Amino acid sequence: MDNLTHTLVGLALADSGLKRTTRFGTAVLVVGANLPDLDGLVYFAGSGTDALAFRRGWTHGVLAMVVLPLLLTAAALGWSRLAGRRRDEGLAIQADPGWLLRLATIGIWSHPLLDLLNTYGVRLLMPFSGKWFYGDALFIIDPWVWAVLLLGIIFSRRRRRRAASPAESNRATRPVRVALGVAAAYALVMAISSRAGRAYVERWSQAAQRTMVAPVPGTPFRREVIRDLGGKYEFGELILLPPAYTRSSVESTGSDAAAVRVASATPAGIQFLQWSRFPRFVTARLGDGMRVIMSDARYANPGGASWASVVITVPREGR
Repeated sequence: MDNLTHTLVGLALADSGLKRTTRFGTAVLVVGANLPDLDGLVYFAGSGTDALAFRRGWTHGVLAMVVLPLLLTAAALGWSRLAGRRRDEGLAIQADPGWLLRLATIGIWSHPLLDLLNTYGVRLLMPFSGKWFYGDALFIIDPWVWAVLLLGIIFSRRRRRRAASPAESNRATRPVRVALGVAAAYALVMAISSRAGRAYVERWSQAAQRTMVAPVPGTPFRREVIRDLGGKYEFGELILLPPAYTRSSVESTGSDAAAVRVASATPAGIQFLQWSRFPRFVTARLGDGMRVIMSDARYANPGGASWASVVITVPREGR
């Protein structure tokens, strides 16, 4: 998911009452909810294919889920000591190492679970396995999730400002807790409907090696469909209520060209294909060589420039 969603989840968890458990509770939850995306720094240090090969891997996998909470807790405790004990003396709550570790774990673990919900996927088992997992439930940017969480945060904070007693202050967490529940229920319904939609498409269309039924931004009752027919991709649209599938086109993947096999063996080709879920290829002569454009059908048109594509030039004999 996008970082605004991760941030709103961290804030909502904090306002649900968790921030009262320790000093820096809100900061740890918000930073933790975004921390696995530190792998995005590879965009500044490497190529686009380096980023595709590295993103949502090491910092989103099981090893990071153990190491990152410890590092974030240590950083929070270090900041607390750096701030000085005198500044801590009049605070209602102090920095509690146990609670800081719990909150760091909750915030950080929420990140790959949210990323699992979209079509980009996440490599949950890294570094032990590079297998991608895809939830196909939510588009990477979902305005409905934004709206629900933001309203919950606003109403809870407004109630807390108006609270005249500790009991009223405790009840102020209800709106944001309801918002978290609604967002979770929405994600679950979207996941179930995508799975049911995939079963519907597979029942009424020709057999495919793989089928993706993907969410469409801002429209919960429509799905984009891509099906791997072996050398060809079928594209279509699924309407959920009432269920109806319309096939829009069947297009070649372009994978049978000799130049594609050569390009796929290059470092950039290997990196791209490790990430790509539905790769497509367009080849063309370019001077003494062949230009191969690799793209992913989830996010890019074949032959077009995109963050989800790479251009590789190979010798002419690679035709």
